Amino acid sequence: MKIAIINGPNLNLTGKRTPQIYGHKTMEEMMVEIQRQWIGTHFVYFQSNHEGALIDYIQKVALADDYDGIIINAGGYAHTSVALRDALDFAKEQNITVVNIHLSNIRAREDFRQRDLLEDVCTHTIIGHGIDGYKEAVEFITRVAR
Repeated sequence: MKIAIINGPNLNLTGKRTPQIYGHKTMEEMMVEIQRQWIGTHFVYFQSNHEGALIDYIQKVALADDYDGIIINAGGYAHTSVALRDALDFAKEQNITVVNIHLSNIRAREDFRQRDLLEDVCTHTIIGHGIDGYKEAVEFITRVAR
């Protein structure tokens, strides 16, 4: 099994930026934990603060024909990017299980964060479970993918 974990803007600062909302664990620590827990699964990690780079990477994964899942935390782009939505929809059309992650509970935050443009084109969405949401996403993909 092969899963891409894709993070959008500011998620490179997880563990440092607003830890009372996003937690104290870094993405590097989370990736080590995930790889230890799912030894037989190949994980590829990508993070960018640039919308176009995220779209290019999603398209690359979708066209590669060897990925079973994408875990996407689009950060602020989840609330603004129709182009990212279209790229994820394309990945889903390629039979890739797409799980959308939000570290915080966006339903309890500012009005502009409550609307998620990606949610209805993703296979599953996990909201407000912090960094453990990534582990839940891996569990979901391993249960339902191909």
